[in-house]
Amino acid sequence: MPLSLRPPRKGKSPNYTIRGTYLGIYVERTAGTPELRVAKRILKDIKDAIERGDYRPAPEVAEAPRPPTFADAALAYLKAGGEAKFLSKIIEATGPHALRDMPLTEIDQIAIDNAARGVYPLAPATTLNRQFHTPVSAVLKHAGIERKIRRPKGWRGSKATEWLEPEQAFAVVAEAHKIEPEFGLFCLTLLYTGMRLGDATEEALLRGLRLDQALLYLGATKNSEPRPVHLPPIVVQAFRKQPPRPTRPRKAAGMLLANGAAGRSRQGAGVPFLERHPDEKLFRFCKGGRLYKMLYLALDRAGVVLPKRMRGFHIFCHTYGTWMHRYGGLDTYGLTRTGRWKDPDSADRYKHTMASAEARRADLLPVPQARTVKRNWRSGR
Repeated sequence: MPLSLRPPRKGKSPNYTIRGTYLGIYVERTAGTPELRVAKRILKDIKDAIERGDYRPAPEVAEAPRPPTFADAALAYLKAGGEAKFLSKIIEATGPHALRDMPLTEIDQIAIDNAARGVYPLAPATTLNRQFHTPVSAVLKHAGIERKIRRPKGWRGSKATEWLEPEQAFAVVAEAHKIEPEFGLFCLTLLYTGMRLGDATEEALLRGLRLDQALLYLGATKNSEPRPVHLPPIVVQAFRKQPPRPTRPRKAAGMLLANGAAGRSRQGAGVPFLERHPDEKLFRFCKGGRLYKMLYLALDRAGVVLPKRMRGFHIFCHTYGTWMHRYGGLDTYGLTRTGRWKDPDSADRYKHTMASAEARRADLLPVPQARTVKRNWRSGR
């Protein structure tokens, strides 16, 4: 191979490399410069030295090791068992503000904010925080960089909260029970425990149900921590009275089943609800369209109208938090101590569901007195 220049290789070396054979002498060394004009001059000097017989291979100078990039840190984070849900989109992003090939020492608040808008140009602050700033912060912390990352303005979302009044909640649970008894128990459990939908459908197992202790033990939650869930007496009684699951109808020749009837699970059918296999899920439901349709039907039949963003199972969580504040007398710290909320800022929203004691002192303000009619005592009028 004739002696020639090789251009800089991204991620390897910023300088030109001289490699090849000239007049029977093999050369492989760095030009020591990223400038093509300078590298060509060094190549010519090497050829001249070989022709004169004066060429002596220059001792190789070890180039500075390549600084670790965000992609390197992300790979190490994933190998250590980190959450991969939103990282792929960040790593695959390209452009002038992409974090993938950026050295960790150069990633500051401005770089993060610019990269976030490059990946999610129109996303609201809540999405930016959840899908960009949070995973980037996790990667940097795993790499040993304890830099405080400022979250986008408005990342906490609105403090406005909707909840169900007792009459509304009882009506929704009653209608859910009419749709299917197990669905009624499911909604009742969410109402009085505040569990997330994912915890109730995926993490809750029959072996974790300990009615003699009024307890449901969740081995793992969204926060990756186990959580003992207290079951009020109304929930304990409902579990004890829960009937067995119905058997799935079999399709006979020439017979059409009702829409959806054949989709009911046959697992555990006819077996007392609390005597099923301990490793079975506590509830048979999976998060999906059919489950939400059942909730919408229960809400509609109960006459409960909610904003679109609150028309989901999280309404039970908000109701639980509001009731625990209003009737249970818990403040923000008390709500956090229940284990349902890890961050006090998340539980703080429920103090806005009631007027403060100071605000209620407006009841003591003066009001106009009722006008009295003066009577003429002589005439009696």
